[in-house]
Amino acid sequence: MKQSNPVTETPPPGTPGRQRAFTLIELLVVIAVIGILSSLLLPSLARTKSQAQGAFCQNNARQLVLGCLMYCDDNGGFFPDNQAGTNVYTNANWAMDVLDWETTPDNTNTALLTGAALGPYVARSSAIYRCPSDTVLSTIQHSAGWQNRVRSYSMNASVGDAGDITKGGVNTNNPDYLQFFKLSSIPVAARIFVFIEEHPDTISDGYFLNRAYALEWTRLPASYHNGCGNISFADGHAELHHWRDSSTLAPAEPDGADAVVYTNLPPGQLDDLNWVIAHMSVLQGPPQPPLW
Repeated sequence: MKQSNPVTETPPPGTPGRQRAFTLIELLVVIAVIGILSSLLLPSLARTKSQAQGAFCQNNARQLVLGCLMYCDDNGGFFPDNQAGTNVYTNANWAMDVLDWETTPDNTNTALLTGAALGPYVARSSAIYRCPSDTVLSTIQHSAGWQNRVRSYSMNASVGDAGDITKGGVNTNNPDYLQFFKLSSIPVAARIFVFIEEHPDTISDGYFLNRAYALEWTRLPASYHNGCGNISFADGHAELHHWRDSSTLAPAEPDGADAVVYTNLPPGQLDDLNWVIAHMSVLQGPPQPPLW
C-alpha cells in the first residue's frame, strides 16, 4: 500500500507556530532609532578620541623634554643645538628636518629625527615627535599618498645654541632676553617651556621663535585639542594649555596660509602671545619679579 506524505498546514495568524515578519513601518522605526542613538553617541566618541589623542600628545611632549634633560646630564648641562633654517642639518641639532607643503623628503624622513641629538634619549622613537591629531597635508602631499608629516613639535628659540644667531651669547632676535645655553641658567625651570606643539602653517625647522617687541606671531602654537596645545617645561612637566584668543585658533591652510592671521594683532588678541613671551625667557639684568 502506497503511503502518502502528510500535508503540513500553515498555522493561522495568531497561533504560536507562525513566524511573523517585520512590517516596513517597523523597519523604518528601528532605522530611525538607530540613527538617533548614533547621533547621540558619535559626538561622545569623538570627544573621547580627542581626549585620548591629547593625552598621547602630552606624553610625547613630556618624553621629549625628559630626553632633553637626560641629554643635558650627559653634556655638561648644555642643551642640544637649536639651529634654524638649513643649519639644522647636523646631528648636534635636536632635530634635523625642515618641513614644508611640498613633497620634500624632510617631511617624511624619520631618520632626520631619530639620528639627531635627542634620538638616543627617546629610544629613537619617531612617533614621539608627532601629535596623533596632526594629519594636516597639502593637496600635493595627499596626492602623493602621504598620511602625515613627521614632526609636530618645535623647541623654544630661547633654549639651546642657535649658531650664528646666538654666537655673541645673546639671541639677536630677542637681544634683551636671556638665551639659555645650559639648564642651570634657567632661573625657574617650571616657568620656561622647552617644547611646544606648533601650528601646521608655521612649522618648518624646529626653532619656535617669537619676538618680544613685535605685536604679531612669527610662529604660531597649535590648537589641535579643542583649542588647546601641549607644552613641556624645563623642569620636566608637560601641560595642555588652553589658548584664549580667536586669532591663535587659526585653521590650517596648507595650500596657502594667510599671513594676515598672524600679524597686526588687535589689543584684545594679545593674551596668548604675551603668555608665550612670558614663558619664553626672562629679561637680562637684575632679578625679575615672578612671571605671574
